[in-house]
Amino acid sequence: MTDQNDQNTENARNTENGAAPHTDAVRRHDPQMRGFASDNYAGVHPEVLAAIALANGGHQVSYGADVYTQALQEVFRAHFGPAAEVFPVFNGTGANVTALQAVTERWGAVICADSAHINTDECGAPERMGGLKLLTVPTPDGKLTPGLIDRQAYGLDDEHRAQPQVLSITQSTELGTLYTPEEITAICDHAHELGLTVHMDGSRIANAAAALGVPMARFTTDAGVDLLSFGGTKNGLLLGECVVVLRPEGVRSIRYLRKMSMQLASKMRFVSVQFEALLAGDLWLRSAAHANAMARRLEQAVRGIDGVSVVRPVQANAVFALLPREVSERLQKRYRFYFWNEATGEVRWMCSFDTTEADVDGFAAAIAEEMAA
Repeated sequence: MTDQNDQNTENARNTENGAAPHTDAVRRHDPQMRGFASDNYAGVHPEVLAAIALANGGHQVSYGADVYTQALQEVFRAHFGPAAEVFPVFNGTGANVTALQAVTERWGAVICADSAHINTDECGAPERMGGLKLLTVPTPDGKLTPGLIDRQAYGLDDEHRAQPQVLSITQSTELGTLYTPEEITAICDHAHELGLTVHMDGSRIANAAAALGVPMARFTTDAGVDLLSFGGTKNGLLLGECVVVLRPEGVRSIRYLRKMSMQLASKMRFVSVQFEALLAGDLWLRSAAHANAMARRLEQAVRGIDGVSVVRPVQANAVFALLPREVSERLQKRYRFYFWNEATGEVRWMCSFDTTEADVDGFAAAIAEEMAA
């Protein structure tokens, strides 16, 4: 016990002096390894790690009553307006399920694109944990329109049908496409006329704002979005997302839903300070713009390779491509990435805040090599 106390004291002294504290953990990965499977594969941005260390030491009140979480309200209001209220959570699925529960009744339903993350990649959490019915709409590009919304916005007051109460859109979409601010305004106007609340899954909202060249409020608060799932981990955070209530009227208390949904962090200061590091300056924009630029570089590089087709518009940090399956399978032994459509062989390549030009050029060269093999 004495040795452990001595080590704890030494660690604390090293931290205060800026020296690296002792750890018994072992580095088990190659920090030079890069892939194009997901922007979640990237590590933590050094500025975010510095913020976490800054918030460490001493005691702070738990469960969100700490000074960092309190200050976070003004950080978000600078981006989304004076009425915004922010509730940090652990992850994107938790943000989506908590937000959607806050604006639906037990008999409520959510209209979304059939490619939406809440429909395809959350293991049924909105239905199982949130008790929600998802009313999906096929879309060619991942984007909904007023006309497409109408395909599911019917049966109001029909007791035999789950009642459409919420419209959920994603920016940028799962297919890497972007809504313009004007498109979102038209969608929100139409949804509100139907009595629907509008939720935005913004897991890559920073990439969208960087690509569009507008503030995030332009296509959220100003366009009529009611509440937002704000993503951080895909843009350099260790963990954490936020539910951002943009129009508090009509949104039930998220505080209780967050706890009930197992999304209330005890040491919330370490989640909140990451968002301050991301949003108080321009880190969010720098990181997202860089990831987008690397995707465009990759697109340009592979378009010159015979047999490789870029099959969707590259508007944010995703590249969707089609190439022979056997080539993709060989490439996956050199770089990690996923098949997007197993039936067609379509693949998805994602770029991150830490993707370098050399990473992109090396990957493009590997694609060319395998295509020629």
